[in-house]
Amino acid sequence: MKKLYGNTAGLKANQIKRLGNLYRRRIPPEFLLTHEIARDLCRLSREIRRQIGIMINRRSKVAFVIVGDNKKIIIPDSSAYRAAPGRLKGLRCIHTHLNHEALSADDLTDLALLRLDMMAVITSNDEGIPRKVHAAHIMPRQSHQKPYQILPPLNPGNLDIDCQALIQALEDELSRVSIGFQADSNTERALLLSVSSTTKPKSKESMAELQELALSGGIEVVGTIVQQRSKADSRLLIGRGKLQDLAIFALQEAATMIIFDQELSASQIRSITDQIDIKVIDRTQLILDIFAQRAQTREGKLQVELAQLKYLLPRLVVKNTAMSRLTGGIGGRGPGETKLEINRRRARERIARLEKSLESVRKHRGQQKAQRHRKGLPVISIIGYTNAGKSTLLNTLTQSNVIAERRLFATLDPSSRRLRFPRDIEVIITDTVGFIRDLPKDLMVAFRATLEELENANLLLHVIDISNPRYEEQITSVERILTDLNLQKTATIRVLNKMDLIDPQTSSQLSRRLRGTAISARSKSTLRPLVEKMETIIENGSSPLQTDSHSSRI
Repeated sequence: MKKLYGNTAGLKANQIKRLGNLYRRRIPPEFLLTHEIARDLCRLSREIRRQIGIMINRRSKVAFVIVGDNKKIIIPDSSAYRAAPGRLKGLRCIHTHLNHEALSADDLTDLALLRLDMMAVITSNDEGIPRKVHAAHIMPRQSHQKPYQILPPLNPGNLDIDCQALIQALEDELSRVSIGFQADSNTERALLLSVSSTTKPKSKESMAELQELALSGGIEVVGTIVQQRSKADSRLLIGRGKLQDLAIFALQEAATMIIFDQELSASQIRSITDQIDIKVIDRTQLILDIFAQRAQTREGKLQVELAQLKYLLPRLVVKNTAMSRLTGGIGGRGPGETKLEINRRRARERIARLEKSLESVRKHRGQQKAQRHRKGLPVISIIGYTNAGKSTLLNTLTQSNVIAERRLFATLDPSSRRLRFPRDIEVIITDTVGFIRDLPKDLMVAFRATLEELENANLLLHVIDISNPRYEEQITSVERILTDLNLQKTATIRVLNKMDLIDPQTSSQLSRRLRGTAISARSKSTLRPLVEKMETIIENGSSPLQTDSHSSRI
């Protein structure tokens, strides 16, 4: 067992032994610290001219002894003490200060970010005799601004503050908000955060979409925060002080994770998780998780796993346990390999196998395409932003029962049905996965086999939810993806869905301005103009210029 943390270089053997002896000390439950331990810490700290800290667990035992420098200590990894929602860390930190100063900003930040039971510093005179003990603890939700309370300075001879009872009372207050959460322990509670340099309206729209994504992923949203910055922090994305406020808010709301609207780099994830004791993910990880929940077919599962591995591979770090399943039960380790190296190697091997499997899927799809081509059946593909109503339109057109739900990415695996027009023309009509703003590149690559289906489409139905206030941005996002796929020349009809949710005059104006056909996908009676237009294009083989064009102005 490691006894000392920090830099012990230059210390004498008897000094190291005295530091090690601190592990044998016990603190009565009602005491923040005993006078004897405070005295020994101060004497030794003055002797070596460095700060010394101890961390005490709920069993009144010293769990860590830390040697710092003359200005600070660095708290070691305490991940073994996991703070549950609405709970504190189960550790209190007490350390010396050499210059008679009380609690510093760094002390209070560590208290908040690490969810410590308490943070305390001991000041002393030049002879190492304790003078005062300054302590603070996190506060439950209050009307005042500060998320912590600093206690009045304590006399080293009177440190009986009924410490464990105080900590228990704080936890009881904090845990009240988590009672509903604990009733369903499978539900994650998330705090959503966006750090944006764009305008406030655009930031709010982006945050609204992130909230929809979270709800679609089965996550309960406890709060949203949008921070406007001219330039994001390259290391933490947000300032350390703001991160402290988030940590306190997450604790008070019993949040189990923080979700960033921006994609985080590997170094940013590492820096943030080093600072804060709560799970952190970004928008891309959230989308990947939703896809993983929705995938039903073998192909869909292969595509999602490939995307997840390609996203996680550069983000594998020593503290990251996201890939731990790759090493579980897999043979012996190579000579001299670390767990991190094994994780990376296994991930690369798995990526290679998945890509090989997906290549087989592509060949199978090619055979299906060849059969359709021989039969001469035209293909119509339904595309559009996620939750625009694509599956509902497919169901109404073909009288089928493809899963259609009012949530993002309800459809992941593509579905194909036959449709016969009134003029006895038969076609294949296909529902595809929904698009979204800034669709993760790894997902685009993984779903190439699915998206390649669009290359052989004779006609694209671009379904647009005109009841959504963000429909213009959604049109732009979809058409940007179509351009990336080199599909901008394919004949396309803009299908303006959910006309029943807006007034008729607005619907008529949008139909003219967007050069689209207004429908309600739930109502078959509204589909006649759309069906006639589809039939005409398929029968005559009209070019995009003769139909609704991507280039028409929004």
